Amino acid sequence: MSRSPVLAAAPGPAAVRPARRLPRSAGFAVIVAIMVLFQAAASAPAPLYVVYQRLWAFSAGTLTLIFAIFVLALLGTLLVAGQLSDYRGRRPVLLAAIALEAGALVLFLLAGNVAMLLAARAVQGIATGLALPALGATLVDFNPPHAPGRAAVVSGVVPVGGLAAGALACSSLVSFAPDPVHLVWILLLAALAVALAAVLALPEPATRQPGARKSLAPRLGIPGRLRREVVALFPVIVASWALGGLYLSLGPSAAVGIFGLTSHFDGGLVVTLLCGTGAVTAYALRGAGSRTVLRASTSLLAAGTAVTLGGVLTGSLPAAIAGTALAGVGYGASGLAAFGTMARLAGPADAAERGGLFAVAYVVAYLAFSLPALAAGYVSIRAGLRDTVAAYSLLVIVIAAAALAGRELRPVRG
Repeated sequence: MSRSPVLAAAPGPAAVRPARRLPRSAGFAVIVAIMVLFQAAASAPAPLYVVYQRLWAFSAGTLTLIFAIFVLALLGTLLVAGQLSDYRGRRPVLLAAIALEAGALVLFLLAGNVAMLLAARAVQGIATGLALPALGATLVDFNPPHAPGRAAVVSGVVPVGGLAAGALACSSLVSFAPDPVHLVWILLLAALAVALAAVLALPEPATRQPGARKSLAPRLGIPGRLRREVVALFPVIVASWALGGLYLSLGPSAAVGIFGLTSHFDGGLVVTLLCGTGAVTAYALRGAGSRTVLRASTSLLAAGTAVTLGGVLTGSLPAAIAGTALAGVGYGASGLAAFGTMARLAGPADAAERGGLFAVAYVVAYLAFSLPALAAGYVSIRAGLRDTVAAYSLLVIVIAAAALAGRELRPVRG
């Protein structure tokens, strides 16, 4: 088996640069920054949920509903509009996503009750579902010719790095800044304004194709020649994103309810420890062989989650911290293996297929992220937080072990 690098994404098609447009080299950096911004905005509400609960006295079931509506809106948008940028162009879709995200942030800023919070999270889910496949495809379009693997590295690092940045920044503001339920959204709106101006200055990297309206019919598709390699990534995506769903949905609550931590900053650090470790790991492993990374990711996900489970059952905070850090290494390696490989496959693919490929990957990811977390939110009301986290952790261990066994039994092509 050859040890081909995960990061062999091919550059996107050349495009004529209009007057007053940013160069393509700058376009790559702009798309990276916007990817971080969208992921950070998606994770920003998590540290604030405890604050909103205290203000409006809603139940854990309502909190689960708030989590669910974001994911349902996101998945619905991926199914309907995941391929839209392949037909209408990248810039129009990104501009629409930024405008919708801005509308969601305004709703968060003005929210005075649960209904407005639900509306904000729904609009944010639509914006995120519109943005993610378009951003992934644009990143490959703008991949610099002198660094053919750069899009693959970024595709592996940014999803976990953006979640870490959002959770850390928001928990810091909640803990140390005045009026965090407004300040967070004001700062994100300012960042979106900059992103909007940057996208307006970008050249359009993709050629518009006929059939945009027909593409809105809910469907997902993988080109036949890529199906085997793409489907082989699904178990790794499911294991890692299920773990991410555990931390983003129940992590801050577990920090308070199981380990007795009382600071909002500590709750945010739970998410940051997993995702931040993952981002560093993905970058550190950027030159490793794909088979090595895939094997390491599932092994470390299972081992780290098992150590964390031991900490939960014994009430040992040091064990939980060590397990989270170890699982974070596996989390980052899986992100590089899955989304880095997806970028590699999308590189030589037709530009009109790239958005659709990333839509498929994100649908699988967010289903794995959301369904177990939603079930856990409802179960925790009856079974208690500790037993729910323990059962969820066992589920992640089983999925990761099954993914590892599947990889060993079915060799990965380079």
